[in-house]
Amino acid sequence: MFFLMNPAVAHWYLPVLGLAAGSVFVRRELGMAQPFIDLRVLGGNVPLLVTFTRQCLAYTTSYAFFHGYSQWLQEGRGLIASQAGLLLLPLSATAIGVTALTGRRSRVRGKLVVGVLFQCLGCAALSLLHADSPIWLLVVLSAVVGIPHGLIGLANQNALYAQADPARMGSFAGLLRTFMYIGALSAAAASAVFFRDGATSPGLHAMAWSLLGVAAVFLVLCTADRSLGRGTTPGEATPLPAKGLIRSRRTWSGVPG
Repeated sequence: MFFLMNPAVAHWYLPVLGLAAGSVFVRRELGMAQPFIDLRVLGGNVPLLVTFTRQCLAYTTSYAFFHGYSQWLQEGRGLIASQAGLLLLPLSATAIGVTALTGRRSRVRGKLVVGVLFQCLGCAALSLLHADSPIWLLVVLSAVVGIPHGLIGLANQNALYAQADPARMGSFAGLLRTFMYIGALSAAAASAVFFRDGATSPGLHAMAWSLLGVAAVFLVLCTADRSLGRGTTPGEATPLPAKGLIRSRRTWSGVPG
């Protein structure tokens, strides 16, 4: 994180130390009968690894919006903290509404594709904001960005239920949450890089373009993943060629909290 927040050649030793520590951690966890993080669940399950990657990418964009947009509202747009907070309420309202309307629908790919397209729309809108952008536009933007919040997290959870070994469902669910927070850490590093001189409009625009690239990778993963052809509904069994029949559990809201 120190390196990502302030990347420089002079700090080359930081990622090296991180990789070395990570290697020791992986070796230790693989040698434990009851590891802290069961890394064995990652082996050989490519669709699940893709789901974890999608989770990381999705929440990199989501949390970057939370971190970056709220800071810009105060520093770039000149609002006070309470006003900036109120402008994020439409996001939560839309996310809750979308989750309620689509939560029982079984198709996963459609939710992911629609969600990432709205992420792209939100990122593109960020690149157009300026210090004199009208309040109504900021409200609409917050509401639009709430749509992927209500779709993507829920869809990734349903995909997990179809792809995971039921005997290790707890480990898989925990790792899905872990990859979500890896995305949050990536978003925090992006805020540090693009807002080095404060949450200015040019910094927000540069972040928006980088997030658009992240969303584009997410879209490619959604369209290329053939394992998303079938959806899962809470309480229904889903046939899988390699894993047999598993029963998906109740999902929770996709809104990060």
